[in-house]
Amino acid sequence: MNGSDRRGPVVSAIIPCLDEEDAIAGVVASILRHGVAEVIVVDGGSRDRTVERAGAAGARIVVEPQRGYGRAVQAGIAAARTDAEILLFLDGDGSDRAEFIPALIAPIVEKRAVFVHGSRVAGEREAGSLSLPQIAAGRIAGLLLLVYGVRFTDMSPFLAIRRDAFERLGMRETTYGWNLEMLMRVAAAGLPSVEIPVGQRRRAGGVSKVSGNPIVGLTAAWTIMRTFTRLALSLRRERHP
Repeated sequence: MNGSDRRGPVVSAIIPCLDEEDAIAGVVASILRHGVAEVIVVDGGSRDRTVERAGAAGARIVVEPQRGYGRAVQAGIAAARTDAEILLFLDGDGSDRAEFIPALIAPIVEKRAVFVHGSRVAGEREAGSLSLPQIAAGRIAGLLLLVYGVRFTDMSPFLAIRRDAFERLGMRETTYGWNLEMLMRVAAAGLPSVEIPVGQRRRAGGVSKVSGNPIVGLTAAWTIMRTFTRLALSLRRERHP
């Protein structure tokens, strides 16, 4: 599928990024090989050559001076082409397999879903690609989401959604809780969703901002649990004012 083809949808890929100079050029190139119309790298203040290498590989650069995963993602969405019909999200460390992009987009193009979630815990995973806390967090999130009548097996950053549907979700989270908020809002809204196995590779370089740092990992876990509780209460009020 070619994002520049008039017969196909325009797909904008958004990558929040911080200090990923070893991986980002390869990530951008691999995404563009799959016909995505544009790759937006949102840099959160990298102190290495991430911006230079991403730009040289063909990405459009957006600088978000305030830290926060969700804030970076929202900055990328705001910068996306106005004619983009599908928003695609993935990480910049090389762990998400770009070869699954057509499979993520296909259910939306075929009108079988408006949201597609790529499960890292399903499919082939390289040894050491996911830490036990990451796997556990995804499983727990999936079980919690059963209250909305859906089942996800992970809390993955590798996903796609139809833009018009996204704009109705009312996303607010600015931290690592953004992926969980997306799943919760998609589930609560009853959007047609599909989960596909995408597996996971080990990161191509650098250090994980979460699993590679125990303190940040604990902070992210706390943020995720706080986000679920807060958003569950908020969604309940929205449904039963």
